[in-house]
Amino acid sequence: MTFDLITKARAGDGEAFRELTEPYRRELQMHCYRMLGSIQDAEDALQDTLLSAWRGLGGFDGRSAIRTWLYRIATNRCLSALRSASRTPAKEWDIPGVEPPEPTRLGEVSWLEPYPDALLEGAINVPLGPEARYEQAEAVSLAFVTALQILPARQRAVLILREVLGYHASEVADMLDSTIESVNSALKRARASLQFRLSSTSEREPPPAPGSPAEQALLAKFVRAYVSADIDALVALLTDDVRVSMPPLPFEYEGREVVGRFWASMISQGRTYDFVPTRANGQPAFGVYLRAPDGIRHGTGLIVLTLTGGRICATTRFESNVLPWFGLPRSLP
Repeated sequence: MTFDLITKARAGDGEAFRELTEPYRRELQMHCYRMLGSIQDAEDALQDTLLSAWRGLGGFDGRSAIRTWLYRIATNRCLSALRSASRTPAKEWDIPGVEPPEPTRLGEVSWLEPYPDALLEGAINVPLGPEARYEQAEAVSLAFVTALQILPARQRAVLILREVLGYHASEVADMLDSTIESVNSALKRARASLQFRLSSTSEREPPPAPGSPAEQALLAKFVRAYVSADIDALVALLTDDVRVSMPPLPFEYEGREVVGRFWASMISQGRTYDFVPTRANGQPAFGVYLRAPDGIRHGTGLIVLTLTGGRICATTRFESNVLPWFGLPRSLP
């Protein structure tokens, strides 16, 4: 079947090429997202991958599976993009009328974007090789994707290919035109860096199951406290080491006390908020809308929550331009 499709596609049959590559489209987009941290950049890299595959199909020799061949192209498209593209720069604070407290730190990944759960079907339930060490759901979380962005590009590629997708070292060396020794060395360094970055998350309690009564109860408390500007109730839902980030703004806040002061500066009494539930990166999220004097509710952003046990250990706020990716309008009547 695959051989017939390859033969037809090589002869210029675009429908055969689409049938050949479509089963891998979502997982390749996810691979590019892990590499680049941006869904827009991932989609651009995916389109470059498919175009390169279409043009280069005559050179496919069949020594590897078509899926592996596509991953080779996608990985190298991403590496090229990382070498040549300028990443989204950090923004200056631009929220009028709000004077936030001094941030705990400045974030390093200003280009991070959320990934809609609606796109996860076909993206994470994929065949994994024997070297895979990470659960696919874990490897799409915001914490994991953020930690990946700190790694040097080739280390990032090696870790994803080896430990997320489970390719053998020899296969990865072939994909990257490298040696097994070089791949193993890069993996060792990437593991150490990732372990350091994620060490605080490894000992946390697992979150409530998605859609479970426990999750729904926690989310309802969060929304109720936020829309009523009840800072004490909000803070009561947080872990001691809670972290707030808001790319592309670089400001990050860590710890219940400073996060409480940050929210007190952001959430004003007398404002009317509406929260529309959705999911991003396998985590609960909300489109946030603020009612204007004319009654129109304007989208102000997307908040993604990271849960542990019965508490919130991180919130990540994204700007309102991401709302359409989640099927959410820019404004509500």
